[in-house]
Order: sequence, then structure tokens, then C-alpha cells
Amino acid sequence: MGPMQGGKPPPDARDPNAYNEGARHANFGNHEMHDNAPFGKVLVDKAEVAKGDGERGQNLEVEAWYGNDYNKAWVKLEGERRGGALEAARTELLWDRAFAPFWSTQLGIRHDAGEGGGRDWLAFGVQGLAPYWFETEATAYWRSGGELAARFAVKYEILFTSRVILEPELGANLYSRADPERGTGKGLSDLGFGLRLRYEITRKFAPYIGVTWGRQFGETADYTRLRGGQRSQTQAVAGLRLWF
Repeated sequence: MGPMQGGKPPPDARDPNAYNEGARHANFGNHEMHDNAPFGKVLVDKAEVAKGDGERGQNLEVEAWYGNDYNKAWVKLEGERRGGALEAARTELLWDRAFAPFWSTQLGIRHDAGEGGGRDWLAFGVQGLAPYWFETEATAYWRSGGELAARFAVKYEILFTSRVILEPELGANLYSRADPERGTGKGLSDLGFGLRLRYEITRKFAPYIGVTWGRQFGETADYTRLRGGQRSQTQAVAGLRLWF
């Protein structure tokens, strides 16, 4: 106690640095910091039907992860079905490691399926929230023979109300070599844009409607024309977004 508190403390005064009165610290189970506790999530981001430009089909996009704030096992699945057959699918199994607030690196493998047979790749990328809350993903791929590929995607949520949300999304794919069996050409292969308006009945369940536009470029567009398709396509979509 200093002069403002009335002088020196009495001999039996409590030590101001010993409020536990001599008790020793104990370790209580299941009281870890939240950044060390494991969590998991499965997000069905798109489960939709699509129709337009003389075609109809279904699209599916799912991702799931399990781990803590620093390390996670991550699975991504994306597929398109047209005319009753699987047209293209991409599955990735990744290890996710945070390196900055809102950003992480991802390392793993990718498998392509659908028309033209399967392809296997090594994958390395980054994902996170760019300034102004743009969800961003950029991934590079390599497979035996020296072929390289890259994928970029960005999306943003515009809240009209706490339940009505408009989500624009932009994505692109690039390849270092042509792959005629799968119908992909060298360079910028395709560019896609989607606009989906959803209503969150609950945070975990939201129906939506929207429109998508996609265009192919270079040799990829040439392969599509040889198969009787169009290099540009616009479709209306309707589906569900849910997570658990």
C-alpha cells in the first residue's frame, strides 16, 4: 500500500499477488482453447438442376473438412451430369494448413472422372477471404508427364436481408497441354459465371434459383464444336444449399 492508501500494510495483510490463497493450478480435462479443439463440417454448396440452350442436367458441389483452426483434412467434390451420364467430375483430398488470419495453404491430390477417362494430379493452392470478404481459391496442379493445370474461383455474398442472399461466383480453368480425350485445350480452357439467389429457411437449409453462363476458349471450344456442342452456354438453375 502506498501513501494514497494510508501507509504501510499491516504484517498479516494478504499478498495482492496471491489471490488463490496458496492453491495450486489444476488441469481440467476438455477445457482446451477453441483453436485446438477439433471440429467438422459437411457443406452441400450446390445440389441443383440446370436447363438451357437445349440441354438439361444436374450439378453437384460438396466440400467437407475436419480438424482445428490450424490443420484440417479437406475433401472437395464437384460434378456435372448431362443426358443421364456423368460428363465431368473432380474430387480433391487435401491437407489444409493456416498461415495467416483467414488464409490457408492446401496440399493433396485430385482425381478427374467422366468423359475421356480418369486423370490424377498433385494439387497445391491457397484459399481464404480476400479484402472486402471475397471468398477466393487458387490451385495449381501437376501430373506425370509434366502437364500443369490451374483453377481459380472467387465468390461473394450480398445480403438483401438476413435471410435473402445473392451470391455471384466466377471461375476459370487453364491447362499447359491439350488433352483431346477429355476435350480440354492448351491455355485458358473455360470461364464460368453464376448468379444464385437463396432464401435461408434456416442457416443450414436454403433453396435457391439462379442463372449460369459459361464460355470455352481456344482448342477446348474447337473440341466442343467437333462434338456438336456450343462454346457458350446459358442455363437457369434451381437447387438447395445445406450443411451439417
